[in-house]
Amino acid sequence: MSQTPQGFEQRIVRLKADLVEQGRRVQRMFEASVEAVFEQDRKKATWVCENDAVIDRVDVEIERAAVEILKDIARSIADLDEDQIRWLLTIVKVNNELERIADEAVKIAERIESVISLPTALPDRFRVMANSVIGVLYDTNRSFERTDTGLARSVLASDDAVEAFEHAILRDMQRSVAEGSIDIDFAFAINMITTAMERVEDHCTNIAEQVIYVSTGAIVRHTQGHWTEPEKPS
Repeated sequence: MSQTPQGFEQRIVRLKADLVEQGRRVQRMFEASVEAVFEQDRKKATWVCENDAVIDRVDVEIERAAVEILKDIARSIADLDEDQIRWLLTIVKVNNELERIADEAVKIAERIESVISLPTALPDRFRVMANSVIGVLYDTNRSFERTDTGLARSVLASDDAVEAFEHAILRDMQRSVAEGSIDIDFAFAINMITTAMERVEDHCTNIAEQVIYVSTGAIVRHTQGHWTEPEKPS
């Protein structure tokens, strides 16, 4: 039986709501992984790893629901508008980015034993970077939930700052190892966690691009050191 455009719209709205809740789960996971490292809390690290299964399950459910909508569209005579199609494409892409952020949270949590076993304090710059990425993820989720392109552009603007933090931390670790003030195991653990956090920010910028796309139709690209929005084809 064919379905009306309004019926598809309701299904897409429900799917978006499910994805907003998935974003909140991922936010809690990432924050807990960072807290586990700073607090040297094995219990929180274990919670992060265990909850990855929930993220994976919902990821599959959302993707299957999106595929079902696409299949029904193919069988239907309903005339969907451009906004509905863009939203469906965006939901699929954002769903994938959130699952990858959860994977990075697990990677961070899995380094807990390395951090606990080492006596050296975490560098202050590392804490600043972690707090920055937590804030970026929060803004990313809000920009998607509200379709807030201004907030999405703020997320894109944070990319260079987070990357600069990563490079500075890695340089500090290299210098400290060379000077003998920290050991290689500690530097390796910090490098792994820093890289995971930077990848979270990368996934956030990908989501921000999709928010701009779903709202305006513009495909955002990072070129020549800055973000640009090419004009939509006429």
